[in-house]
Amino acid sequence: MTSFSPGERVRPRNEYPVREVASARLRVTTERGAGTLPVYRSADEALDARVRRVVIVLHGRLRDADAYLLSAERALAAADVDATDTLLIVPQFLASADIAAHDLDQDTLHWDWTGWMGGDDAVGPAPISSFEVLDSLVEEVSDRSRFASLREVVIAGHSGGAQVAHRYAVVGRAAALLAEQGVHCRYVIANPSSYVYFDKLRPDGNGGFSPADESTCAGVDTWKYGIHQPPRYASGDASFDVLEQRYARSDVIYLLGEADCDPQHQALDRSCAANAQGPHRLARGLAYFEYLRRRHPRLAHRCWQVPGVGHNGQGMFNSADGLLALFDAKARAYGLGAGEGSELPPGDGAAE
Repeated sequence: MTSFSPGERVRPRNEYPVREVASARLRVTTERGAGTLPVYRSADEALDARVRRVVIVLHGRLRDADAYLLSAERALAAADVDATDTLLIVPQFLASADIAAHDLDQDTLHWDWTGWMGGDDAVGPAPISSFEVLDSLVEEVSDRSRFASLREVVIAGHSGGAQVAHRYAVVGRAAALLAEQGVHCRYVIANPSSYVYFDKLRPDGNGGFSPADESTCAGVDTWKYGIHQPPRYASGDASFDVLEQRYARSDVIYLLGEADCDPQHQALDRSCAANAQGPHRLARGLAYFEYLRRRHPRLAHRCWQVPGVGHNGQGMFNSADGLLALFDAKARAYGLGAGEGSELPPGDGAAE
């Protein structure tokens, strides 16, 4: 049993080196430098020409990309689709501690424990944003000389990965890059702890919204909770007014676990800025969707509640709603139903 000295800080689960690092590498080159990122793929590159759908799955705060690949593979096997037409890709955003723990090459990109979730620049070997990594990945799969049959790219995340997917959907370049090749882009955002609000309004707890006060709630209106002081990647020419309008037109599905309603969940962001969005993930997701609906009467987004599932990535992605969101497919007759698989231990699939 592990014991702690009085006053010693108990380290969160994400502040330990990852168990496994992907063997494949994505080369990312920008004006600010270059580096490589570990990635998992569900199929060999020799099969790229027949792929019609790419699903990019973003891991949670534990950086356990292997668990997310397993969950996505199980979901694909349960979906009533031709699995050979779909490629699963799981990039792995490593922390600095992972580099030393696994004796990785010095050109491997790494962040602080959670900076990658908000689009921050890597701390080494070059200041490359996690969002620039996703740009590079999207550029790679939009290469028609390799992916001649590609019709759709889905960018999906759960928990911390959903924060990446959501914020990248707001400021990222994927949809524009893919549209140039006639490829559709969809974002699937499952159970994040927080969202980007486009003004000072926050849920008032009574079904309405009222202005938040930055002077009494530090960070409530700054990135990653609001639009002020965004990361370098999002500090370009496009205003957030323009980005918001583009986001509202995007194909976005929010997946919310009906049982993800614990205000004391150990992985829940309980900062003042996050609590201003609601007491728990389910409430925050429902409030954010309503906030967008009021601002955009023709909002293109969809919000689906997943029965019987709490904060569990495998349960979300393997649910009937998850299969529909990821693959536009129903479950096979023998496949998992809504919520099934949510009681599996974290080692058997994605959890946080």
